[in-house]
Amino acid sequence: MIASSPIAGQCSPRFAKVREAFIANFADRGEVGASFAVVHNGDVVTDLWGGYTDAEKTRPWAADTLTNVWSTTKGVASICFAMLVDRGLASYDDPVAKHWPEFAANGKQGVTIAQLLSHQAGLCGFDKPATLEDFYDQQRAEAVLAAQAPFWTPGEQSGYHAVTIGILANGLFRRVEGRTLANFLREELAAPYDLDLYVGLPDSEANRASEIIAPPTLSSTSAADANSTPSRAQEAALTNPVLDPLAANTRPWRLAPIPSVNGHATALPLAHLYSAMANGGELKGRKLLGSPAIAATSLRIQGTDAVLGIEARWGAGFLLNSHAIYGDKPTAFGHSGWGGSFAFADPERKLGVSYVMNAMGHNLIGDPRGMALVTATLASADA
Repeated sequence: MIASSPIAGQCSPRFAKVREAFIANFADRGEVGASFAVVHNGDVVTDLWGGYTDAEKTRPWAADTLTNVWSTTKGVASICFAMLVDRGLASYDDPVAKHWPEFAANGKQGVTIAQLLSHQAGLCGFDKPATLEDFYDQQRAEAVLAAQAPFWTPGEQSGYHAVTIGILANGLFRRVEGRTLANFLREELAAPYDLDLYVGLPDSEANRASEIIAPPTLSSTSAADANSTPSRAQEAALTNPVLDPLAANTRPWRLAPIPSVNGHATALPLAHLYSAMANGGELKGRKLLGSPAIAATSLRIQGTDAVLGIEARWGAGFLLNSHAIYGDKPTAFGHSGWGGSFAFADPERKLGVSYVMNAMGHNLIGDPRGMALVTATLASADA
């Protein structure tokens, strides 16, 4: 089995159960290619990779293989916002319109940065017919959404802004800091801390990208409840346009810097980032964030999500542990991506954990591959 699904990397003896679960994903749970990392108390205790980067299983997964992590990107964007707050450039309680006056149109003048990042703004999709290409022209999309009326009264509920939160976050971030999220990530996190992650993938790195593999029936409409008539907000978020997961294998998608859905990473840098969030803001021995910024993980809203129809608890851009997807601690937080990827922090155990893969699963929450790895990781940490 190992010969057909090569496994490499390191795993400390204490976390041996994690390696066993990682191997079992290939043997029993349909894994094609993946990487998984755990950083405990700032130390790398697990950094595993294996399988193949393509559906034909001709190219082995390497230590530096990148993959599109879909909405796991949102957590990285949220950490970048936390850095702005830490630097005093903005407050989570600031109205978005303080920094972006055009955003105030159609009754949105009171929407705060925290509300925007916690999916409360009511801009979960376009209210006019849109195409995939509309996501690629970021500044035009920003202007359209800023002028648009919300689908619900902002602040009254949350509804998952699957793609549009990245467009809105990028527009706001640029107006606060001057750089795009992608450029800030590269210059303030990736380069100085040696983290191999990108928002949008430059051509120079495309040869390292894994092929996204998806079930033929999987699309953005898969998140909708087939037994009920979708609301206008659900139609906008999930069907306008319908998103084909294989779009992630195209050059236009990879190049577009959308900080909600097209981050590209290995597991290790994501685990390092969340380890910093779990260990008082210290990243690789240097102070990244202070406690005011880590308040991003405070509860902002909870209840049934107006788009996905499931219970969700949101901080300022972070999914607070629900449905035990990040283990047994309610203080855990992070973000998960379409098809199964995730990255999260467990502050009580001082853990940063991340899983990325190229074969997408059907589960909206609780992918069995990821759950097996989380269970093994927490059992090992507690041993």
